[in-house]
Amino acid sequence: MSVTAESLRRSGRFQLRKPTETTVVRPASLPELRQCLSPASPYARPFRPRGAGSSSTECATAALGTVIDMTAYNRILNIDAYNDTVAVEAGVRIGDLARALAEHGLELAGCHDQLNRTVGGAIAGGCTGPGIGNDGAYFGTQVLSVKLVTADGKILQVSHDQKNLMNAVRLSYGMLGIIYEAVLRVRPVTPFSATHRRCTVYQFSKAAENLSRTDIGIKFYLLPFRDRVYLDLRRYSPEVVATRAIPWRIKDWSESTVLPNVFKSLSKVVPISGIRNRMIDEISTITQAMVNNRLVSSGSNATANGASGGAATRLNYSTWIFPATDFGLVVEAYIDFCSKLQRENDFRCDMPTVGYRMSRDNSALLSPAFDEPMFALSAVSTQSRGWEDFVIDFAEFAQHWGGGAFFNQTRGVLPEHATNVFGSRLAFFRKIRRQLDPDNRLMNPFLSQYFL
Repeated sequence: MSVTAESLRRSGRFQLRKPTETTVVRPASLPELRQCLSPASPYARPFRPRGAGSSSTECATAALGTVIDMTAYNRILNIDAYNDTVAVEAGVRIGDLARALAEHGLELAGCHDQLNRTVGGAIAGGCTGPGIGNDGAYFGTQVLSVKLVTADGKILQVSHDQKNLMNAVRLSYGMLGIIYEAVLRVRPVTPFSATHRRCTVYQFSKAAENLSRTDIGIKFYLLPFRDRVYLDLRRYSPEVVATRAIPWRIKDWSESTVLPNVFKSLSKVVPISGIRNRMIDEISTITQAMVNNRLVSSGSNATANGASGGAATRLNYSTWIFPATDFGLVVEAYIDFCSKLQRENDFRCDMPTVGYRMSRDNSALLSPAFDEPMFALSAVSTQSRGWEDFVIDFAEFAQHWGGGAFFNQTRGVLPEHATNVFGSRLAFFRKIRRQLDPDNRLMNPFLSQYFL
């Protein structure tokens, strides 16, 4: 264990804490939202917006302050099939929006994970998936205009013509204002083929750099203790007829609900870790072979984004973003890292590690893929015991390999590392943030370590 990791453990910074007193308000109209943030607001600051509550960090918390729950803003205002746009309130879930668009023959211009997330949270936070070609690495890339209530209760409308400000709003983590409405770019449903491959970690690492330069969408499931990588490769093809939504819903249900619940049950009924881990690996292998190799062979963003039938099982996760050019080395080092942790701490993530390729995307100032294509690597577990220590070790591993961060999904980012990774773009974002929130009314302790 390094000196850095040991000092972080002793600091208690990443230990689970008892919840402090936080006020949660749920405005249902624009006047109510503005009143919450006005200088005469009866609520305590800091103010933090919350959508689906899917963040893995303290990004959306407000200890002794006020959390503003935006889920009541759940209307789809207008679907314009002529201009290929949709106007939507911030609390609409991505899966619900995708299904509504499909009824009009339209789809989102990217494929995204965590479909229960709200549109506002997806714009302001990291929301990515296996985009194909130049679909854009983030949900926010699709935003044409957005309406916010600023820290002092005023209305701010930002359009795509205001490039610098729009690029700051995307991945702004609610620090520039609370998004309540947005207009998104959509498109006619475009089918893609979905092919699946199984390979070893070594084979995947050797192919990673070449895969990063292709126009295909890449999602993968990594089983560190089985030396297996299951690839989901997607290509647009005019000759393909998209599979109906039901197979994609079964796939999503199996991966996000059934598998986590089975593993949670095993942890209770099989106390011997060696036997339990072998069972977990076998179940993961069988599941990936079934749902990825046999269930779906084609689809579209309409079916894939509309697959979620409800909230997924709550999981512990932390996502880091790595340069594609070095990812072959990173993934091999990650296998060694997982094996070492299991030997030394008897901890391992029970869910497959999930990853996907991200194309270069400079549509957001705080984009981890601003300069080059990247690969996301998300460690996932149903178990809380040992997770906080794992987060610290994973963060140290990722920062050693030059990993980038989403501040709502990436645990354990050191402030100095964030400064090194984002450089002058972080300084520019801080300048814009100070102009819109000079009194730090939208700033909580977690975010202040990076943005003050």
